[in-house]
Amino acid sequence: MVGAGQLARMTHQAAIPLGQSLRILADSRDDGAALVAADVEVGDYRNLDDLRAFARGCDVVTFDHEHVPNEHVQALEADGVAVQPTSAALRYAQDKQAMRERLAALGIPCPRWVPVASVVDVEAFGAEVGWPLVLKSTHGGYDGKGVWIVADVDEASEVLAIGASFLAEERVLIVRELAADVARSPYGQGAVWPVVETVQQNGICVEVVAPAPGLSEELAQEAQSLALRIAEELGVTGVLAVELFQTVDGLLVNELAMRPHNSAHWTIEGARTSQFEQHLRAVLDYPLGSTTPTAPVVVMANLLGGPDGVVPKGIDERVHHCMAHWPEVKIHLYGKQFRPGRKVGHVTALGDDLEYVRGRARAAADYLMNGDRGA
Repeated sequence: MVGAGQLARMTHQAAIPLGQSLRILADSRDDGAALVAADVEVGDYRNLDDLRAFARGCDVVTFDHEHVPNEHVQALEADGVAVQPTSAALRYAQDKQAMRERLAALGIPCPRWVPVASVVDVEAFGAEVGWPLVLKSTHGGYDGKGVWIVADVDEASEVLAIGASFLAEERVLIVRELAADVARSPYGQGAVWPVVETVQQNGICVEVVAPAPGLSEELAQEAQSLALRIAEELGVTGVLAVELFQTVDGLLVNELAMRPHNSAHWTIEGARTSQFEQHLRAVLDYPLGSTTPTAPVVVMANLLGGPDGVVPKGIDERVHHCMAHWPEVKIHLYGKQFRPGRKVGHVTALGDDLEYVRGRARAAADYLMNGDRGA
């Protein structure tokens, strides 16, 4: 797995009972996954020589992020390396314009959008769809990075001055955000988990509720079918997360991620097969596992670094007290340095009653990060 963040760390944990050994390409020995895995190589994912040396002897190469240059992925494939997902599929998670064009060609509903190269382009689009609107960098960006909501031409001009390539999208009035997480093997087998609701603050997911409360069976099946169709049409192998806007008129596709995704961390305790095990099964072309939930309600709350980026004082002691006060809550810490807004861990609670389970997850997360123990 290229990348050594929390996704690689949790994929490593899932590999162990499958009898698999996960090799990790890390930027540093201090990366979260590098702290726990035995087979770690330190290198630069942007350097083709480093990637080739890393891939030597691997059965399959996969990713915990989308930032490996696509031409490097193509070069690995030309070398005979099995890469999953392939460069052809990965392109649509790396290039937002290519993704929008492909989905439009497939007739899949998305927000209205246009590529923009100048303030004149943005102004014309704003006149068509109204202000404010959304500017997105076509490459890179995650957790709110690379996305700007601009109220007028002046604000748009400031963003365009960065010099990247952009597309503009209408700002959609939404009921809520959803995610449909699926997996697909090279053989073509597919599997789906329940559609979830994701709660965002400042562009960062802070909570996931599975299944999405009050979502009709018809709309849930539509979201799952949409995600499976995208996986098949784009040739995705492994886990695919389809981030969706639920509007009064239906569903719109917002973003795609071709790797394990924050919206499915709840599956570690909340499903018979976690997204991490399923990703391994898929890229190795094993039969996929059951996605049946283990409880009627599952809530995952992210642990985010505070504004000062300092490790909370007494965090180890708080873990001890959190386990005592909320014994049913599962804690996952990623071994990452604390930075403002950075995901450094998550907690998961399961049960029968949504408000009770949600309250337990939120209280445990608040206590771990702030020392405020709720009821």
